[in-house]
Amino acid sequence: QLHLVESGGDLVQPGGSLRLSCSASGGTFEYYTIAWFRQVPGREREGVSCISGSDGSIYYTKFAKGRFTISRDDAKNTMYLQMNNLKPEDTAIYYCAVGEDYTGSFSEPLYDYWGQGTQVTVSS
Repeated sequence: QLHLVESGGDLVQPGGSLRLSCSASGGTFEYYTIAWFRQVPGREREGVSCISGSDGSIYYTKFAKGRFTISRDDAKNTMYLQMNNLKPEDTAIYYCAVGEDYTGSFSEPLYDYWGQGTQVTVSS
């Protein structure tokens, strides 16, 4: 059973950058699907990016593509989300998730483990 902890959330100005990290303990997520989600209070949680555990395919939502980069370091049991050119609408709680299903997807039932979330605030 995995335990996930996010870090790296902060207050940044529009156009700034952040790198979020998610460290796993209790096991390895090698070959598992990993993902980042985000949620604004009062709105549904939405997918940001994921890496398929089956073939390593990477997927981004429209708002993330070209600005965000997902990566994983299986040897360190850590995943990352590099966020560049941040916008006020990126303000949200960001969550990492891991699914034992190998399929890359933003379908939340596929994810077995979730972090507690880290706050990202983009404001002048």
